[in-house]
Amino acid sequence: MEPWLTRAARIHGDRTALRTIDGAHTTYKELHARATAVASALQAQRVAPGDHVALALPSAELVVALHACLLLGVVAVPIDLRLTEAEQALRTAHASVILDALPAGPGDGAAARGPRDIDPDTTATLMFTSGTTAGPKPVALSYDNWLWNALGSALALGLDPGETWLCPMPLAHVGGLSIQIRSAVYGTTVLLHERFDTERAVAALMDPEQRVTLVSLVPTMLSRLLDAGLREPPALRRVLLGGGPIAPALLARARDAGVNVSPSYGMTEACSQIATDGFPLLGTELRIAEDGEVLVRGRTVARGALGPDGWLHTGDLGSFDEDGRLVIAGRKADTIVSGGENVAPTEVESVLLEHPGVMDAAVFGRADPEWGEAVVALVVLADGAGVESDALRAHCAARLAPFKVPKRFEPVEAIPRGVTGKLLRRELR
Repeated sequence: MEPWLTRAARIHGDRTALRTIDGAHTTYKELHARATAVASALQAQRVAPGDHVALALPSAELVVALHACLLLGVVAVPIDLRLTEAEQALRTAHASVILDALPAGPGDGAAARGPRDIDPDTTATLMFTSGTTAGPKPVALSYDNWLWNALGSALALGLDPGETWLCPMPLAHVGGLSIQIRSAVYGTTVLLHERFDTERAVAALMDPEQRVTLVSLVPTMLSRLLDAGLREPPALRRVLLGGGPIAPALLARARDAGVNVSPSYGMTEACSQIATDGFPLLGTELRIAEDGEVLVRGRTVARGALGPDGWLHTGDLGSFDEDGRLVIAGRKADTIVSGGENVAPTEVESVLLEHPGVMDAAVFGRADPEWGEAVVALVVLADGAGVESDALRAHCAARLAPFKVPKRFEPVEAIPRGVTGKLLRRELR
């Protein structure tokens, strides 16, 4: 397999590969030259194919270093700089080199002696799961995994030759890194924001000159953009929305604002996208086990994540609707058993988020002598919303079975979420 950046530089050399929030533009030819220079510097440190290189860098520099690793056939290990020293040390423990600054090197991209062709089955990246329900774990993703992810995503979302994909996601997480790799495969443009900023994201999406055609978001990000006035963005084809339960009311708000949303289900173990608009990506198979767990296999799934039966056991509960679309009910481990009945927290959260006075919500089970577990809801109320528990209880009772209605509603200032906006369930109790 020819390295994706090499191919993009050869065919689309003058096309913009990367735009940053400060207005800087980097063409594929320039990105290839910079990545090749970094690759040469890594080789001078005796880094060889198969070695791990930890990338503890700001986003724009991490993109260059990522492609340097992919040119050499070494394993890129993106590091989130917001983690504590101990958390970073866990992720860098097996790295041959920890790159915390781009090495000074020749600007003309002195030739690196990387493999001319990459073995598709070798590991390209080592990503860590977000650890929302348990501790983070490493996932080794191959070149073949990433290539099939890019192909499947393009067929699911369509592909504009002039694509500009806005990335406000951290690159140490699979949702952000996937945008960089897919775009290199396609030879299209990434608009890179170092972090999610509501005003800057709205400005970029509404600016016809920036021509943002795709953006990846989690539900809390989309909600904030709509609150800030996002409406009928001129070039936006799709919002790829994932990372947590999506309230129907949020999708309705987006439709009313002229924003086309494609709900996505994914995991780190499958290069972020498994199903989009309810249907699996090309080369991906879905199955529902007897206990309701979603099972996945296919070309995007990390080989080390497969169980003895050849399937990735996601830990998610789901079903197929009458049209064959995948519907996720929640995590198996999060299921609340209240009075002998199973309650999926995500279902209750989605209902609560439909209430106009609720800005955010999280539901969990609390030990209870009568019910075994009592359904408890933490809610962040909108400014000035004097919503009483009785009103929230009535709202839920009109939409949920009685055993799913929370026994307690507890107002809080904030819900614990990770850097991508995912709910940190392990912290709720």
